[in-house]
Amino acid sequence: MLTWKNVTQREFCGGIVYFKNKLKLALIGQSLFGQEVYSHLRKEGHRVVGVFTVPDKDGKADPLALAAEKDGTPVFKLPKWRVKGKTIKEVAEAYRSVGADLNVLPFCTQFIPMDIIDSPKHGSIIYHPSILPRHRGASAINWTLIMGDKKAGFSVFWADDGLDTGPILLQRSCDVEPNDTVDALYNRFLFPEGIKAMVEAVQLIADGKAPRIPQPEEGATYEGIQKKENAEISWDQSAEVLHNWIRGHDKVPGAWTEINGQMVTFYGSTLLNSSVPPGEPLEIKGAKKPGLVTKNGLVLFGNDEKALMVRNLQFEDGKMIPASQYFSAGETSVVELTAEEVKVAETIKVIWAGILSNVPIIEDSTDFFKSGASSMDVARLVEEIRQKCGGLQLQNEDVYMATKFEDFIQKVVRKLRGEDQEAELVVDYVSKEVNEMMVKMPYQCFINGQFTDADDGKTYDTINPTDGSTICKVSYASLADVDKAVAAAKDAFENGEWGRMNARERGRLMYRLADLLEENQEELATIEALDSGAVYTLALKTHIGMSVQTFRYFAGWCDKIQGSTIPINQARPNRNLTFTKKEPLGVCAIIIPWNYPLMMLAWKSAACLAAGNTLVLKPAQVTPLTALKFAELSVKAGFPKGVINIIPGSGGIAGQRLSEHPDIRKLGFTGSTPIGKQIMKRSCHVAQAGLTLLALKDPFLFSFLSLKGMGAVFFNKGENCIAAGRLFVEESIHDEFVTRVVEEIKKMKIGDPLDRSTDHGPQNHKAHLEKLLQYCETGEKEGATLVYGGRQVQRPGFFMEPTVFTDVEDHMYLAKEESFGPIMVISKFQNGDIDGVLQRANNTEYGLASGVFTRDINKAMYVSEKLEAGTVFINTYNKTDVAAPFGGVKQSGFGKDLGEEALNEYLKTKTVTLEY
Repeated sequence: MLTWKNVTQREFCGGIVYFKNKLKLALIGQSLFGQEVYSHLRKEGHRVVGVFTVPDKDGKADPLALAAEKDGTPVFKLPKWRVKGKTIKEVAEAYRSVGADLNVLPFCTQFIPMDIIDSPKHGSIIYHPSILPRHRGASAINWTLIMGDKKAGFSVFWADDGLDTGPILLQRSCDVEPNDTVDALYNRFLFPEGIKAMVEAVQLIADGKAPRIPQPEEGATYEGIQKKENAEISWDQSAEVLHNWIRGHDKVPGAWTEINGQMVTFYGSTLLNSSVPPGEPLEIKGAKKPGLVTKNGLVLFGNDEKALMVRNLQFEDGKMIPASQYFSAGETSVVELTAEEVKVAETIKVIWAGILSNVPIIEDSTDFFKSGASSMDVARLVEEIRQKCGGLQLQNEDVYMATKFEDFIQKVVRKLRGEDQEAELVVDYVSKEVNEMMVKMPYQCFINGQFTDADDGKTYDTINPTDGSTICKVSYASLADVDKAVAAAKDAFENGEWGRMNARERGRLMYRLADLLEENQEELATIEALDSGAVYTLALKTHIGMSVQTFRYFAGWCDKIQGSTIPINQARPNRNLTFTKKEPLGVCAIIIPWNYPLMMLAWKSAACLAAGNTLVLKPAQVTPLTALKFAELSVKAGFPKGVINIIPGSGGIAGQRLSEHPDIRKLGFTGSTPIGKQIMKRSCHVAQAGLTLLALKDPFLFSFLSLKGMGAVFFNKGENCIAAGRLFVEESIHDEFVTRVVEEIKKMKIGDPLDRSTDHGPQNHKAHLEKLLQYCETGEKEGATLVYGGRQVQRPGFFMEPTVFTDVEDHMYLAKEESFGPIMVISKFQNGDIDGVLQRANNTEYGLASGVFTRDINKAMYVSEKLEAGTVFINTYNKTDVAAPFGGVKQSGFGKDLGEEALNEYLKTKTVTLEY
């Protein structure tokens, strides 16, 4: 029988506060979910008068207990509530002493007696992870997946005698994605929405509005907890059913089958929607068709000839391996240890003994996990080895893949000898014979140094704007992929080689990457032309050429990042030394646009890497291919895994997750002002955010005739963030200027961007072309004069005629909104009226770049001072350089790309004061 001394209690400290329609609550449960419900209920003004949770495990309190103890809430840690079916008297007395109005059971693994359930005046409510009455029982989430349900969800119900049959208070549901796992459902929906629902349910009770809806018997199921012996795979089923069975048992208890006479458990299942990759056959007991061990995992087949893939295998001895390594798992021979290696092994044995305190002697056969170690102990083991074994850096995965002490020491020794090097990069290419060369394009996510399919297997088509054809299918990154990429970048920064690397070595890698970009410039320019519609010759010179220059420029900065010494008042008789250090921020997220895919990547990532950060970069959804080729080249340059991660996909999923991710320390974004504003709202937790925004209306003033205005508008098909959105032309030269412009446009060759004589290629994508045509239609309706163009070119692809509008007045749509295309918008100004035209030019919320053409140097300098823009060009345009800072003012963003100022965007300053 439990005695009072076995009950841990801390008294509530603090005054009694009364709230309107608020309750005194007893929380009965455990886990992080219970902790979050507890915290949110207190935040809403409810008083938690007692927390009833499980005893400490291995000296560690449950998260719910930790939070309550910190607040001074009474905490009761109870091994059990009843003995032989009867409530333990001391436990009942402890419970009733808190005087709760309502019991809240957010995550409760213990059986609570009915006299406790019914004790408060409002009774008890409990959270259950299914849409009751379906999947009553403790493994409800697992059965949701096992049964292939299209909907998942949870119920908050009035607690009954433990059969999950009490009346429903409220329910919430969500769609089940084809490759959802238990963890994915829990993290995406059941956990965050469940917390909100528990708080809502309590308030409904407090307000007297809580329903009690009887559960119907129709559709009710009663599944028990799955056990290992019941989790064997039955093979004569469809691929989808097999997939559901495997993912429904992941991670506990694990779906298994027999291979070569031993039990093998499968983890990490996804449906295979693409073609089956080549592999080595593997006979599986009961399966009508052998599996295939491929470089991406083990492919399995259903009786419908469709396929699924599992990524990890676990053997009977607990050892887990990547499924792709099945045939090579046992090939490694045992190595003899040198005297120095024996010393390392003895040090590691002491570390194991410290963690596995319940094991009398650490032997070769001692299994880390079977001896009681947890995932937290893995982190401790890796860290202690780093500290006590000369900085030896292991990964958590090394422990999971070698759980026995003997195997673990072998893995450590191989790593010490350099034999455990990273496997050669495996790239699945999409290859095309084009532009007199074979272009090889990666198409998968690049995470932690490896190309991999999206976690849920989704892909999307990237389109060639020249003819509207599909270039290839690209991995469509999920939230899980973003989290993996950020975790890899965080680990590389905090624990990896990159964080310890000498600054000059970092610069050497960047120089090497610049060389590789230059060596592959023809292929990169071809990919850029295919994917973005950039004219090949311009892509060579600008898209790729400036990318090479950018990496070389910032590579030179790596070992020149310096702080300063600062004289401060001395505290006599002692003296002081104060100095500043420039340090990297950590993991940086970079989101780039589609107009200069590789160059925008280089502008932001080169400064980021030079400063010593790691990065997760999301290319524009419509132009991902040069970024993925860049990832391949970064591996060849020698960048450690995790430093650079590329996640193609949508802004709404991957981009939004990056802007909200708690481990991101800097977010660099170039794109539209509306999206930039959304990012600023979401990224308030981010230490820094730098936005270069493309929605602008850059003015260009002409007081003498020059056709450089052509390039200011039509450069890169007008898809140029500093394109002159509006030309102000002095009356005296207006008509001749327009005539000359139209004459030059007629000489331009519109066509295939890979044709060396082409001047003007297709717009980047169909939606953008349609927006430009609508822009022209609006301009005509408002009364502007369409002098030339304004139509789609009648040929395959997304081609837009270079367009000229005149008679554009300040109130018109064309004067206020940016086209971001090959549309010249011309307005007159009176001869000599400089102040008047400056007022008109500055009458905008944007200001990235501007320009003036004049022979009067005094006038030029006066205008450059008065124009409200981040850059002013005089008698030239589009002349940017890697050493000159680039960025806007007002709603064209803040922060700088390029130059030393860009480097400072990715550094933080630390002040150190020493007294001596």
